[in-house]
Parts: sequence; structure tokens; C-alpha cells
Amino acid sequence: MSKKLVAFFSSSGETKEVAEWIVEATGADCFEIKPAEAYTEADLNYTDPDCRATAEMNDPDCRPELAAKVEDASAYDTVLLGFPIWFYAAPRVVNSFIEQTDLAGKKIIPFATSGMGGLKEAVEKLKAQYPELALEEGKCFEITAPEGEIKEWAITL
Repeated sequence: MSKKLVAFFSSSGETKEVAEWIVEATGADCFEIKPAEAYTEADLNYTDPDCRATAEMNDPDCRPELAAKVEDASAYDTVLLGFPIWFYAAPRVVNSFIEQTDLAGKKIIPFATSGMGGLKEAVEKLKAQYPELALEEGKCFEITAPEGEIKEWAITL
């Protein structure tokens, strides 16, 4: 039997809600990816070109420190990796998670929340950065996606 982990980063709560519904539907364990320094509203103000989120995304080497790490990643064979789409990519804190978690040999199924789509491009970028990972296609949910649609997708995994 497959042991699953839902690991997610959520900046505004939408991705967290989707992750919780996936956990309910699958019985997977749950881990919230959090930066050591939480994002403030000002950090996420994309209309400010100097906001923290924009600065991080403009720096391909940026790896925000994590508040915590997965205790024992070897316990899982599938990781559902959730995040909001930032600038058609995964937020840099997701890179921190990937690089600090032993994901070798695990099936990784990304899911994202977005008002504009963009998971395909985000996954392509992750595959280019981490060619050794078994990244699958995944699913992007509009931020208004109903709970039933998300759970229906999750139980097929």
C-alpha cells in the first residue's frame, strides 16, 4: 500500500485549504512548508516591485530558510507537493523543501492554486532544476475550485 505525504506551501490560505481536502480524501500525512521568517502582507504585495516575494523570485539562487523539516521522508513513496503559482513558477521556499528533503525514488505529484493557471510551466521549471526527481504532471486548481472536484482528483492518485 502506498504511503502518501501532502507537503504544501500556502501564502494566503487557498493552497492550505486544497491540501487539507486532499488529506481528507486520501488519508495522507500532512506537512506544511513554512519559511523560518513568515511572509507578511507587505512581503506579498506584488504591486511593489521591491516586495520580498518578487525579490525572491527574481533571484534563482534564493532559498528561504525553512521553519521545520520532514522528520522521516523515507516513510513515503508518494509526495503530493502543493504551492501557489508565483510568476509562473513554484515559490523559492518550495525549492528549499525539495533540496532539504530526501525525495529520491519517490513519485512527486504537484498541485497548485492559481487565479491564472501556470502549473505546466512551473513543473517544467522544477524538472529542469531537479531532473533526478520523478515529477508527474499534476493539477492546477482555480482558487474557486469546489471541494468535491479536488477530492475527486485526489482519490484517483
